[in-house]
Amino acid sequence: MTRQYKREPLTQEEANRLANVCQTHEEKLVVWTLLDTGLRVAEFANLQKDNIDWQAKRLMIYGKGGSYGTSSRRRVVPLSNRAFLLLEKQFALYESIGMTPRTIQRMMKPLANRAQISRPVTPHVLRHSFACAAVQKGISLAALQKLLGHDHLTTTEIYLNLSPEEVIREFREKW
Repeated sequence: MTRQYKREPLTQEEANRLANVCQTHEEKLVVWTLLDTGLRVAEFANLQKDNIDWQAKRLMIYGKGGSYGTSSRRRVVPLSNRAFLLLEKQFALYESIGMTPRTIQRMMKPLANRAQISRPVTPHVLRHSFACAAVQKGISLAALQKLLGHDHLTTTEIYLNLSPEEVIREFREKW
């Protein structure tokens, strides 16, 4: 059975608006980290200080996948400067993120309202926005598959909501 909804990523302008309405450290930590890493909400909520390679500015994520659905699959996710600085501030004071996935999900609607985004914004929409931005920036599907922690390339291809304009632009740039 196919899903009844269409995954709609935020436009770059909407993502910027969402990031700009964040007022607290927690709001910035959630929105900027999810927009810049594409982590699943549970992966983000479960981050610990020892998941971060501070020298290399990257996360070690033990997420979905692995044998029999356990969290044994490891992947490496590079950190943007803004996500790195927010995580550095968080983990200077605490050992964990200190929020449940549900708390993070509840944070989204008021932020979307403040940013004047009328459609639903969830942590998964931020993951989807990351994936679409990565494709638009020229990151290969194979690299994106690794970043997102997908077992199959067909799962990653779901994130290819390219508009006709984007397809034409890419063709003109590369042909």
